Amino acid sequence: MATVVLGIAAAGVLLPFADGAKIRAEGTRRTLGAKLAGDLIEQIVNTPFEQIVANYNGYSEPQGQLKDSAGTIFTDPAYANFSRNATCESVYVPQQSGAGQANFIRVTVRVHYSGRPIAIINRLISK
Repeated sequence: MATVVLGIAAAGVLLPFADGAKIRAEGTRRTLGAKLAGDLIEQIVNTPFEQIVANYNGYSEPQGQLKDSAGTIFTDPAYANFSRNATCESVYVPQQSGAGQANFIRVTVRVHYSGRPIAIINRLISK
């Protein structure tokens, strides 16, 4: 009887720790996802304005194939389940006819963990 009572008490104490570990792991994934999204946005911002849409619209890095700014694939196992992609679209202000080159580009970077969206960053880049 004492063993049963002790087992129930131990389960009641250990369950919150297990939930805490899951929440901590999710927080770590979200933090890393936001960092990965921010890093890709910075790469895009540092690209000449005229080349952004050509280089990054439809850009995609499959799961486990993320690259740093030098083009080297991350080998750390922490990045193994992440993927990211970017889309770019020209933005015309009302004063523009739309016939010329846009003065703004809206960039959206999405980071996924095991196929599930974990971070999204939008940024407007001007000429």
